Amino acid sequence: MFTVTCQDARASSRPRIVIIGGGFGGLNLAKKLKNAPVDVLMLDKHNYHTFQPLLYQVAIGSLAADSIGFPIRRIFIKYNNFSFNLAEVQKINPETNTISTNIGTIHYDYLIIATGSNTNFFGNKEIEHFAMPMKNIPEALNIRSLVIQNLETALMTSDPREKFALMTFVVVGGGPTGVELSGALAEMRHLILAKDYHGLSKYDMRVYLVEGKDRLLAAMSPQASAKAKEFLTEADVIIYNSAHVESYDGFYLKIDNGKTLKTRNVLWAAGVRGEVPEGIPPEAIAKGNRIYVDEINRVKGYENIFAIGDAALMVTPVTPNGHPGVAPVAIQQGQLLAKNLVHLIKKETTEPFKYRDKGALATIGRNKAVADLGKIHLQGFFAWVLWGVVHIMSLAGFANKGIIFLSWAINYFAKNSDNRLVVRYFNTETREIDAEPK
Repeated sequence: MFTVTCQDARASSRPRIVIIGGGFGGLNLAKKLKNAPVDVLMLDKHNYHTFQPLLYQVAIGSLAADSIGFPIRRIFIKYNNFSFNLAEVQKINPETNTISTNIGTIHYDYLIIATGSNTNFFGNKEIEHFAMPMKNIPEALNIRSLVIQNLETALMTSDPREKFALMTFVVVGGGPTGVELSGALAEMRHLILAKDYHGLSKYDMRVYLVEGKDRLLAAMSPQASAKAKEFLTEADVIIYNSAHVESYDGFYLKIDNGKTLKTRNVLWAAGVRGEVPEGIPPEAIAKGNRIYVDEINRVKGYENIFAIGDAALMVTPVTPNGHPGVAPVAIQQGQLLAKNLVHLIKKETTEPFKYRDKGALATIGRNKAVADLGKIHLQGFFAWVLWGVVHIMSLAGFANKGIIFLSWAINYFAKNSDNRLVVRYFNTETREIDAEPK
């Protein structure tokens, strides 16, 4: 074990702020500290930022994986007080103000946990083994490989039961990710399947959406929920509301509404849990593995450790269950925390966090989306255009904006995509990646 001296080689009396995580919260925090009298070190196990709202389009082959990722170092190329290390955090050591990582021990004056969230399987190990999560680019590529491989196998198999299971797709979770993924699969069924896979038709493929709540998009308005369900139903997606998955063994999916589905494709978008490094005491961690924080995102019990975004739980009279796990919350918390860190260093009064909800968007497929913008509720084509504009403008890097706009334009007019490639084979037995098909 050794000590990383990334910024220490330069004599500096400025406080070191270490940010764990290069997601929306971490990036916006670091950007706001550009001219602050501090040294910023960001740690992440990936050297790129992922635009998570478009992961589902990578998963179904509409976009290339690298179009939604952007190198973290490139974002901060003009920042003189910023550095980045590719590292996995193993443990936080609050008593010594250090972090243990796979590249050594790192010192901090202020620590920000911006690690985001991971898939929540609610303790069911069998479902965790067989269902497919989608929280990062590698997992989206796993789904892409699984979907394409299963379609190829369905073309060849002579077993009708196996073909049925290979052609049945079940999305678990009716939030924005689940709704958008279901819509994309339905679009593939109607527009692409028979065109690309001669011998298969849309009547061979089934898409189910299982949601535990009594309506889809529960965080959005009732109008948006109803319209999303209408759009999906029109696309022949079979929706089960107020239903929960009981078990899945890789072939049979059992639901507590009495249904049992034969499927080889279960895509899990049902829940998230915070990613919390070891070293935070259990009493500071709430349900959903989120860290209790105060009104300035400071971890309770500590003076110089903070958490933002999906990893943080700020309980107030207005938000008794914390803030929603969406990008705007992480962005706004990161931006305000940057100001408050400077206030703390200068021994000035800090500002409490207040979330400004600018609205919510979800797309259900071609020309179909829903949007809640305060008291304004849009559905259909105009909401779909707005969804596209907002997502393109939110991407990191001019090249990514151009690539995705061009890809969407080509896909829209061609009603197809060139990105359905199996470049990494997914082993359906071991649930791991193989270099070559077995």
